[in-house]
Amino acid sequence: MDRDWNALAAKIKAWGKELGFAAIGIADAASRSASEAGLLAWLAAGYHGEMDYMARHGLKRARPQELLPGTHSLISARLAYWPDAADAEENLAATERAYVSRYALGRDYHKLLRNRLQKLAERIREDIGSYAFRVFSDSAPVMEVDNASHSGLGWRGKHTLLLSREAGSTFFLGEILTDLPLPADVPQKEHCGTCRSCLDACPTGAIVAPYRLDARRCISYLTIELKGSIPLELRRPIGNRVYGCDDCQLCCPWNRAAPLTREEAFAVRHGLDRATLVELFAWSADEFREKLAGSAIARIGHERWLRNIAVGLGNAPTTPAIVAALQARRDDASALVREHVAWAVEQHQAR
Repeated sequence: MDRDWNALAAKIKAWGKELGFAAIGIADAASRSASEAGLLAWLAAGYHGEMDYMARHGLKRARPQELLPGTHSLISARLAYWPDAADAEENLAATERAYVSRYALGRDYHKLLRNRLQKLAERIREDIGSYAFRVFSDSAPVMEVDNASHSGLGWRGKHTLLLSREAGSTFFLGEILTDLPLPADVPQKEHCGTCRSCLDACPTGAIVAPYRLDARRCISYLTIELKGSIPLELRRPIGNRVYGCDDCQLCCPWNRAAPLTREEAFAVRHGLDRATLVELFAWSADEFREKLAGSAIARIGHERWLRNIAVGLGNAPTTPAIVAALQARRDDASALVREHVAWAVEQHQAR
């Protein structure tokens, strides 16, 4: 039976908006050789660091048909996450505070985004009957930015994140892979021009060239993905960033008018947008698990949380409270924590 695929695509976008997505775009799932070449070059340079899964999955990321045989279309969805929180730049400047990346101040997005994409996929099924699909949100080897840029939701910025003229880069992305032959949207043109604000703003120089990120130097990688010791030469540039980093987004002109999220799930929890390093360093393992249950932060565990905060304390002003907090954990059960506490104490003694 013939079907009006253009009409279905329009319905999908309308249903997505009803579910709270800011925008829906559609791309053809055909393998893209340029994307594959870029991925292979990035892996060959070792820029993925300890993220072995990036190399393990290899070109599967650029070949949707290997995730869902018969995939014809990629439906990409965008959902804003920036909460109504204390000013980010003010928080970074107040070096006795702990800076948490704005996306992680509320509840973890993975489940929320997947559930909402599942609802959209099921709404399509109600309309057309059975079809093949899979839903993804950071849950499988999918090139989300690449897919979203081909679907017309924005373009890849020089910091490697997706950028949109109306929404900046402060949003989550998710996909539905499907065998439906939906009409593809027209990709947007790149609008970064000669701007290099993100390259210049990166505290550790992780954006080694436009559109090329060395994850091994990225603060988000160092505070979230890295399991061992943070390299000595990168501890000072981390400052008070204890989970992730937003510097390349804070400086981006396209984020000046980016909208705040409407999702209650992403609202700030436990005062994490203005908490002090000393306050968070005092959390026991039980307090960490209790307060951060349902948070993206929970995945790094209490040990790495303390490791990150110890670095922040080493970079903070020398005050009796900060010195006392470090002294209290000099004999911590974790060798990783003890190492970073010792480094932090040395920073204050050197002053």
